[in-house]
Amino acid sequence: MELHNLQPAPGSNKGVKRIGRGPGSGFGGTSTRGHKGAKSRSGYKRKIGFEGGQMPLQRRVPKFGFNNINRVEYKALNIDALEALAAAKNLEKITVADLREAGLVPKNALVKILGNGALTHKIEVEANAFSKSAEAAITAAGGSVIKL
Repeated sequence: MELHNLQPAPGSNKGVKRIGRGPGSGFGGTSTRGHKGAKSRSGYKRKIGFEGGQMPLQRRVPKFGFNNINRVEYKALNIDALEALAAAKNLEKITVADLREAGLVPKNALVKILGNGALTHKIEVEANAFSKSAEAAITAAGGSVIKL
């Protein structure tokens, strides 16, 4: 095989349908667009969501609510998870990096500590936010709270 012998596999290339080139081509006259109507005219573009005159879905379905652009999303963690982590790794201070390393928190998430569970160890906890009950439980166990 040499460069001058190369050709595509049979049936892999298909010719372009040349429309609007006279009656002899078989695609002259209306150029495969049918007769009259918006779709036969140049510049026709169907609107997004157009359903042939039927009331479109985005207008049939009721709207409600809104998305607050100022909302701050936290990854919630209970103090029983902190207790288990502190016991397993023998930690005195738990940081957000420790929580990420343990797989409890995604990479860029803000962390909020919630007060479900009991705390027996004296732990220093570092997080973005704390619930009142979590803060009370941590300080009652002799630990401290650091808000980032």
